[in-house]
Amino acid sequence: MAAILLDIDGVLHVSGEPIAGAADAVRRLRANGHRLRFVTNTTTRSRTQLAGELRANGIDVGDDEVQTAAGAAVTALQGRRVLALTMHALVHDLEGIELVGEGADAVLLGGADETPETNLVFSYMNLARAFGELELGAELFCLHRNKWWQTKRGAMLDSGAFVAGLEYAAGVEAIVLGKPSHTYFAAACEALDADPSLTWMVGDDLESDIVGAQGMGMRAVLVRTGKFRPDAVERSRTRPDGIVSSLAHLPEWLEEHL
Repeated sequence: MAAILLDIDGVLHVSGEPIAGAADAVRRLRANGHRLRFVTNTTTRSRTQLAGELRANGIDVGDDEVQTAAGAAVTALQGRRVLALTMHALVHDLEGIELVGEGADAVLLGGADETPETNLVFSYMNLARAFGELELGAELFCLHRNKWWQTKRGAMLDSGAFVAGLEYAAGVEAIVLGKPSHTYFAAACEALDADPSLTWMVGDDLESDIVGAQGMGMRAVLVRTGKFRPDAVERSRTRPDGIVSSLAHLPEWLEEHL
């Protein structure tokens, strides 16, 4: 049976509202013997909160099955002084990193969300402070550089725009810690004791999910929910190994293609 990495936002739910059939699909995948890991670039809630929300939607998942970009940050930034522009809910998941307000070795940007807290985290003064630390030699890291994400109200601007702005202003290049980085996908495969060539990624984002997974030698299935846009697929040089209407249709699709 295959090892399967499942994206969360856009695959299992949108703005917290479950996608029809997703919970049953997860149950069927487990019953069929597949090993699952839930991989996400969501940086506005802790791993415990994310797992709890999934369980509230009827999805059987343990906290330790959820892999976040914050976990990757702890591994990459241990021993460094870090100025972090992230949502408050993420601070607990960053334990092990020394968070500072000045004199940083690294600047870390998280993601935006649908609440007014985004206005505070990515205020001009905070971005200017981050720029100042970069000018003094700090390295720039980001949990992801997503341009936007899908909500029940439509597309919302994500923090990738702020990452690009700091790169432009400071003349640096950010190191991405979440998807689509090879390190992130390698950690997911290691957690499942799986060979990338025998692992499937299921996601709604061509760039973060499909390109990242295929770059590791994995196979990838795109779902027509969340961020999926038919015109983006037509324009892209990236070709998923499969496209399904939603996660609800994945168990049958895998039975035909494994």
